[in-house]
Amino acid sequence: MKNTQIMNVNAVIDNAKFKKFHVAVVLWCLFIVIFDGYDLAINGVVLPFLMADWNITSVEAGLLASTALAGMMFGAMLFGMLADRIGRKKVIIICVTLFSGFTFLGSFASNPVEFGILRFIAGLGIGGVLPNLVALTSEFAPKKLRSTLVTIMFSGYAVGGILAALLGAALTPQYGWTIMFLLAGIPLLTLPILWKYLPESLTFLVKNGEDQKARDAVKKIEPNINISAETVFKLNEVQVKDSSVIALFNQGRAMSTLLFWCCFFMCLLMVYALGSWLPKLMMAAGYSLGSSLVFLLALNIGAVIGTIGGGILADHFHLKPVIMGMFVVGAISLIGLGFNSPTYVIYFLVALAGASSIGGSILLYSYVAQYYPVAVRSTGIGWASAVGRIGAIVGPIIIGILLSMDLPHSMNFIAVAVPAVIGFIAVMFIKREQAIEPVIEPTKKIETLPVNI
Repeated sequence: MKNTQIMNVNAVIDNAKFKKFHVAVVLWCLFIVIFDGYDLAINGVVLPFLMADWNITSVEAGLLASTALAGMMFGAMLFGMLADRIGRKKVIIICVTLFSGFTFLGSFASNPVEFGILRFIAGLGIGGVLPNLVALTSEFAPKKLRSTLVTIMFSGYAVGGILAALLGAALTPQYGWTIMFLLAGIPLLTLPILWKYLPESLTFLVKNGEDQKARDAVKKIEPNINISAETVFKLNEVQVKDSSVIALFNQGRAMSTLLFWCCFFMCLLMVYALGSWLPKLMMAAGYSLGSSLVFLLALNIGAVIGTIGGGILADHFHLKPVIMGMFVVGAISLIGLGFNSPTYVIYFLVALAGASSIGGSILLYSYVAQYYPVAVRSTGIGWASAVGRIGAIVGPIIIGILLSMDLPHSMNFIAVAVPAVIGFIAVMFIKREQAIEPVIEPTKKIETLPVNI
């Protein structure tokens, strides 16, 4: 009788050397995130045009911008839990179809009601895809590069914002706002390629007993590893009964779960208040529409730098102190935008605001992905993201109300800075440790498969 060989899948992933396979995973997820970020960032580009074309107020425009964000809230909850049951890959494909297809259809909307319905459905896909892209990248990334790879992948979100700002400045004067939505249909053409080349999560395959697919995935991660048909895969993870939201509050995770939710709420309130209203805020401060779109560009350039830089710092130190530092920088930069300063200083502060708010939110996704065990990882990310979407919905509405009150523009930015202070306090009390199931010890009849990496 042959001895059973046990392979610790988490050890294989954690200790693997960075290879072309990891590059491919990050690039495919990056591609999706770019268009995901683009689809949401166009709100900030088109709102001034919609207000003029449909003769709506700033409060009504804020509500219109929040329809996609409401969809994102429900999408994050629904598709986060669904992925823990049917797999990351299937849910990602569904979400890409939703956010790309219905954003494309938004170009044909003839009134605010039609536009709002289409944006809500697109929001389901936008919100649902993010938790699964984070989970998929995190589950394949070597431990020493995990935060860096997740944040590089997620930097595509800011790249999408940059594309929206550049294309908005270049195309909308001639073609109007509809061109921005027509371009959003490009990912639909890539769905067959995504289905063929996007991998399924290895930990999901093991959890669901798909051993042959798991063996194929292990060989891609580590081609020289010793593996046979008798190999039994094990996950060095906390065991949970199911992937329901209740599991997020078990085994000492309740307080940290609530604090994560608070952080997401505050951070995404800042992100979407700025993303939806920054051009209008800068116009209220005396800048033209053209220069205000450049501020949106600066915001997203800062976000790319902050996201990648924050990920590198997190792998050298820890996510918690880096995120806390970003909240501090965000509060200071936003308050600074309320003062009359030279233009280059304003650009710098806007870039810092983008680096800290968008970069901080992306690091929060990475933090949550590393905190929860695989059985509830997408559920944990999805629910934290969903609660954050409530802040994302509230943010544009609050700014729309503030703009309608004609307050000094400094008050508008101070209002956006307050959530950064609250977020800093919430992160400070999150427990850094996550309980991990002890490594399975081999018995006399079971030998542990060596991991030659």
